[in-house]
Amino acid sequence: MRGPRRRGRGRGRSNNSAEKAWSADQFVVEVQEGKARFHDFDLPLPLLQGIQTAGFSYATPIQGASLPHTLRGHDMVGKAQTGTGKTAAFLISIINDLLKFPVEDERYMGEARALILAPTRELAIQIGEDAEQLVQHTDLKVHTLVGGMDYAKQLHKIKRSHCDILVGTPGRLLDFASNKDVHLDQVEVLVIDEADRMLDMGFIPQVRRLVRSTPPKEDRQTLLFSATFTDDIMRLSEQWTDKPVKLEMEPERVATDTVEQKIFITTASEKFALLQNILKTEDVQSVMVFANRRDICRTLYERLKKQGFKVGLIAGDVPQARRMKTLEGFKSGAIKVMVATDVAGRGIHVNGVSHVINFTLPEEPEDYVHRIGRTGRAGETGISISFACEDDAFLLEPIEKLLDMKLSCTMPDEALLAESPVPARKAPAAKKAPVVDAAPVAVAQQPAQAEIPLEQPAETQPAVAVEIVEPSAKEEPSAQEEPSAQEEPSAQEEPSAQEEPSAQEEPSAQEEPSAQEEPSAKEEPSVKEEPSAGQEPSAGQEPSAQEEPSAQEEPSVQEGDIDGNKA
Repeated sequence: MRGPRRRGRGRGRSNNSAEKAWSADQFVVEVQEGKARFHDFDLPLPLLQGIQTAGFSYATPIQGASLPHTLRGHDMVGKAQTGTGKTAAFLISIINDLLKFPVEDERYMGEARALILAPTRELAIQIGEDAEQLVQHTDLKVHTLVGGMDYAKQLHKIKRSHCDILVGTPGRLLDFASNKDVHLDQVEVLVIDEADRMLDMGFIPQVRRLVRSTPPKEDRQTLLFSATFTDDIMRLSEQWTDKPVKLEMEPERVATDTVEQKIFITTASEKFALLQNILKTEDVQSVMVFANRRDICRTLYERLKKQGFKVGLIAGDVPQARRMKTLEGFKSGAIKVMVATDVAGRGIHVNGVSHVINFTLPEEPEDYVHRIGRTGRAGETGISISFACEDDAFLLEPIEKLLDMKLSCTMPDEALLAESPVPARKAPAAKKAPVVDAAPVAVAQQPAQAEIPLEQPAETQPAVAVEIVEPSAKEEPSAQEEPSAQEEPSAQEEPSAQEEPSAQEEPSAQEEPSAQEEPSAKEEPSVKEEPSAGQEPSAGQEPSAQEEPSAQEEPSVQEGDIDGNKA
């Protein structure tokens, strides 16, 4: 038999120093009619200071409606979508309970006092970060356990400090519980967030096992939140809660008051052009783009990246470390466009999202509410733009039924449908440009042809290939000697040896004249070697000119290229 819920067994942890250093007078919030202040809920000073640090002034409608019940220890079943402040609502209630009823007895490492279940990694991480912000002026410890992260590192953190608030996804929490690395038999507060998404994702069997590991529902406080109250959700709430208070926040309140909704009628082929033109407008500062499938999200990510947008991708097939890095970049503003699926996108709680774009309409009407809840959060305004084409326009009707309002549909302006060209990649073309420029250089110095021996007019063209690579200049004579067997090798080697300096001069300005008239370039050294001209240096050049194939076989760096251009 498990004992009753532990209350009043203080462990002696005192926050007197924090109370002396800070008082509620430093948290000035004017009284306004119709708005509830956190001062009105008799919260511990360290928690009130954390609320001030978090930037909260007035309670949101769901916070004002739920806190009077949850602070008294009542169970609750709440209907509310993300963006209404429900996360802070149950965190404030949990922290208030843990501070007012500290534990005096010895505790095991990994023994959680409050357990929060979330369907996605991003949502669990976000809840953990919000909790750490609220408890920063207390000595309460928050631990977050999600899949895709190193188990040993998470275990090491659990072993280092007590676990007051434990946040996680069902799969990873079940792993830790099965391995006896966390203990749930002393949980005082259980929170099941996004219960409808848990049901859709098939996590209910895992959630059942975790709930069974906690004390009976009479000995714990249970808070269950869902975007919808389906029959399945109500049955689960009856099993897991004890005489709960039911609270419903209508979705149309957020949809109509803080989010401007636009529906563009378009075709499937025009969607991407419409998307990128919207993203280029000045009023789009930070935007989330939703699609129904991972492959569509991946395609959008790659195409937007090619268009030069600072874009990130959040989907189930993206490694957790990269997802966290991408999310941090989106929060800091380094990433302007975030492409996400419904499952991954539910955990993205980022302030300042100016637009939400539904590239494809969601198949479940509730997902539409969750999507547009990414903008217009906590009283801020935002814009939601949805594309309706021949493939998914029929999904508008159930969305309108859920919102209990008619969504106006318009045709986008022609300017928004204009396709933008993909940024040109001219780098490869620039590399080929120098090769093309060699031809005009050859034309520039045709006068040098006057020096060409009359004996070799036809061979001057093949002589283009005669010019051999500079590094192979030493091999050039040998290459020339093979076909020049008709001439004295020594006679050929001497002019070729002199041709080597001419080959070295080719990289210089002399290279251009030689490019135009290779024979003339050869004649220049032959002119210098007029005494060897008696040995028919020009004839020595003729066989070398005849060695076009051999010259082509040898990789020519400068002369070969120039000759090739002339050819």
